[in-house]
Amino acid sequence: MKSFVSFFSIGLFLGILFIKSEVASWFRIYEMFQFKSFHMYGIIGSAIALGIIIIKYLKYSQAKDFDGKDITIKPKEKGFTRYIVGGIIFGLGWALAGACPGPMYVLIGTFLPSILVLILGALLGTFVYGLFKNKLPH
Repeated sequence: MKSFVSFFSIGLFLGILFIKSEVASWFRIYEMFQFKSFHMYGIIGSAIALGIIIIKYLKYSQAKDFDGKDITIKPKEKGFTRYIVGGIIFGLGWALAGACPGPMYVLIGTFLPSILVLILGALLGTFVYGLFKNKLPH
């Protein structure tokens, strides 16, 4: 129950933050893909920098999770093609849909019914990837 309240609180905070900072705004995403505004690039760049700092801290401080277990981060497989192709597919989906996965769930909270079609499509795409994952080249 303790972790549920913690995760729910973090999710609620991030949802409010996404709406107030206009991260979930299709117009801000549209501006970004037309290179007309620095708004989204600044947010994404800040998130990357903060993520690097937090990951380095977790790796070298021997931090523990809520249950007192060590937090371990497994290294990713090296590769170029899979990240380029995956990034292009993700970027195209983001540009066409006007939302990436985090803000998609935030938009449910704004009672935008059309977002359910987008979420179903994203879940279907994830399921199809899971079916073909082992058949794809490494």
